[in-house]
Amino acid sequence: MSRIGVKAIPVPDGVNVEIGERNAVRVTGPRGELATVFTPKLVIAREDGMLRVTRSTDARDVRALHGLTRSLLNNMVVGVTEGYRKNLEIQGVGYRAAMDGKVLVLSLGYSHPVRMDPPDGITYQIEGTNRVAVLGIDKQAVGEEAARIRGKRPPEPYKGKGIRYQGEYVRRKAGKAGKAK
Repeated sequence: MSRIGVKAIPVPDGVNVEIGERNAVRVTGPRGELATVFTPKLVIAREDGMLRVTRSTDARDVRALHGLTRSLLNNMVVGVTEGYRKNLEIQGVGYRAAMDGKVLVLSLGYSHPVRMDPPDGITYQIEGTNRVAVLGIDKQAVGEEAARIRGKRPPEPYKGKGIRYQGEYVRRKAGKAGKAK
């Protein structure tokens, strides 16, 4: 029995959940709207202000999707009410971030500034010159965009320079030992 899948999802006031045919779910809230189609092998029902996901059979593939479906539904409800945020830190001499309208401009030691346009539903927020926040209602899109920004200059193990997630630990290596006499 899935420990995650059996938990009910509370639907707060101001959130509208529409469950269509073939498990097409549309969640609308104060921050926006998300829609996904889930497998019809699972039953999604709304009762007493709660969403419940139940299995139609105990087949292996249905059991595997039970907890995943519940987590994705919960992420949709949380996204339209609170939204998601990923914080990135930029470390290195001369490395900085700035905004040019909606475009994120990163100076990362290359011969040119790196310009990044936000995808639909994603916004950037700059805090100082070395902190970037990625904001949005879709958890997957926020994480993917944060990973795309981090990929422009991942932290290197010798000096620790680069872009890292807030609180990420970068394992450091010793440099050259030098010439032994």
